[in-house]
Amino acid sequence: MQWTKKDVLDIESLSVDEIEFIFETAFGLKEISERPIKKVPTLRGQTIVLLFLEPSTRTRVSFDIAAKRLSADSIAIAAASSSIVKGETLIDTAKNLQAMKPDILVLRHSSAGAPHLLARNLDISVINAGDGMHAHPTQALLDMMTVKESKGRIDGLNVSIIGDIAHSRVARSNIAGFTKMGARVSVAGPPTMMPAGIEQLGAYVVPDMDAAVSEADVIILLRIQKERQRRFLFPTEREYAASYGLNAARLRRIKPDALILHPGPINRGVEIAPEAADGPHSVILDQVTNGVALRMALFYLLAGGVRDANVD
Repeated sequence: MQWTKKDVLDIESLSVDEIEFIFETAFGLKEISERPIKKVPTLRGQTIVLLFLEPSTRTRVSFDIAAKRLSADSIAIAAASSSIVKGETLIDTAKNLQAMKPDILVLRHSSAGAPHLLARNLDISVINAGDGMHAHPTQALLDMMTVKESKGRIDGLNVSIIGDIAHSRVARSNIAGFTKMGARVSVAGPPTMMPAGIEQLGAYVVPDMDAAVSEADVIILLRIQKERQRRFLFPTEREYAASYGLNAARLRRIKPDALILHPGPINRGVEIAPEAADGPHSVILDQVTNGVALRMALFYLLAGGVRDANVD
């Protein structure tokens, strides 16, 4: 398959074949991170700008490491160090960066649609690293990659996404991705954190938390997005944990081969108990590892996929 897309902005714009091609490429690149010298010259001479205008640890570092593993030069820019704090518009900032001739720009922004705006106005490739409450395509791709690696398939699996669905871009991208790949996706959480019309995205609302976890092949837990809530939409964190947390009692009800995922950061004792986060069902750290390989694959494909002989 030949990669033809200029940008990676959301899951909806990717076909099943393109997603499978990304996985195939990522699995092929993953072993680079296991080598004594974790670097290949594949993208030597390429420059990647990481424009992160929202806080991030895992995603930003993952993109940075992915670039360096392929020998690309990466430049990270945070909101506080950008000219946006001086009143410059996002487009003007991006066009000035483009004038310095980078090859790929990775954007995280608090406003939904910001990466799409830049993609329409820039000639270089744009990757969406999370925009508001809209989308987080690379997180969904690495989640699906982790499930496929562990289960051997996605088609036909029951996937339960539990937590603050209304404010989660990860939930939206995962619903789009897993349903596109043939899984049955259900969502559960407090009614105050469940957006109206979520069924239109292809998910089923399960009001009973115990049913949501006991019937699932894959459980994706989400933290409460306090930074996106004008007020806390549940009485207390203790009550949330009792009603919607994956605690030790609920952990005993899940399938023997069920997987537990979490995009991070996790809040232990709230949406997930330590027994669940650190137990044999958890693939949370596998998600982090796969995130590097997945983002390496996107850089490689967007850069033209010209394979260096030293990759193999």
